[in-house]
Amino acid sequence: MGYITSSQKPMFVSLTGPVVTTSMSEFDKSNIRKSSSFHVFVPVVCASCVSFRNMAPGPGFSDEKNETLCESESTVYVHNPHLDGMKDDILYHFNLGTSTHNLPAMFGDVKFVCVGGSPWRMKSFIEYIAGELSLEDPKAEYPNICAGTDRYAMYKIGPVLSVSHGMGIPSIAIMLHELIKLLYHARCTDVTIFRIGTSGGLGLEPGTVVVTKQSVDATFLPRLEQVILGNTVVRSTDLDQGLAEELLQCSKDLGQFETVIGNTMCTMDFYEGQARLDGAFCSYTEKDKQDYLTKAYESGVRNIEMESSVFAAMCKLSALKAAVVCVTLLDRQKGDQLISSHEVLHSYQQRPQILVGHLIKKMLQTSASVAVLDKKTVLQAPTT
Repeated sequence: MGYITSSQKPMFVSLTGPVVTTSMSEFDKSNIRKSSSFHVFVPVVCASCVSFRNMAPGPGFSDEKNETLCESESTVYVHNPHLDGMKDDILYHFNLGTSTHNLPAMFGDVKFVCVGGSPWRMKSFIEYIAGELSLEDPKAEYPNICAGTDRYAMYKIGPVLSVSHGMGIPSIAIMLHELIKLLYHARCTDVTIFRIGTSGGLGLEPGTVVVTKQSVDATFLPRLEQVILGNTVVRSTDLDQGLAEELLQCSKDLGQFETVIGNTMCTMDFYEGQARLDGAFCSYTEKDKQDYLTKAYESGVRNIEMESSVFAAMCKLSALKAAVVCVTLLDRQKGDQLISSHEVLHSYQQRPQILVGHLIKKMLQTSASVAVLDKKTVLQAPTT
């Protein structure tokens, strides 16, 4: 993760090495240099802000324009030196590309991204947030930006992007690779990303919303294991705790439904991987199931789903502020199948978007207030 410290020294983190700090005098500003393990930025300090130029600009519509970032702003990071030499970066599953689309113009103003499993749910979210932010008529038609492919759906209104990710770790991982590159090529800053969805609860009443503290694997450890070139790579699944607390406070402000912070168990399967008894195959007993779910609960797990671990890991690698917000549709210690009515389940599914929508609105209002104060400060500043 790169940022400017109070002493205006840039800090860079390599995937393979420790944190390295360096003063600006060590840079030759007349030369653009590349790093084999991470992208380097050339800092140019002015009186009140820091301007960055990406040393490895994206292909296509990318240009030599300097991006001016205040010290409080943060960028989206990719960790792939091979992108530097690509004439065009094709985001295949989005049907977008750096030479065919002006990504900075299309997405450069994005500050919030919300992802969820189904295309219908993400279109519903963009309609909901449009109404909440009074940006457009929520009944208006919102075109699917990824209409040229049937893999994912994408919708945008103002600074909010809504994207479907399908079901399971492989599907959301593919989407996230291309989403992170999209945000990077679009030169987005200060992006907050949410995953909203449904889950099975543990020891909670159906309809309870769980904001994830940590995503844990099926052995209750906070990690994502991935095999790369035959080697097992373990990545952290920590999420932004400050963001989780903000969501919890928003739920208290709303007073509409129960919300808790707890660990989320991310599994590779919906049936056996989640100790269900109703799959096509089952080699364990009811007692085995209950013993396992009890251990999960005692370890801090409050819900079960299939995407949070890779979501948390990839967002952390990209320096994206992230949260997972899922509603529980049933208590898995009391059953495996959904018996609530369609109407009740539909109302449950609205809860994560209501909570996230409330926080987005609150954050935008806060940003607007700060901008007004900053403008007044500038206008009132004495001239020399």
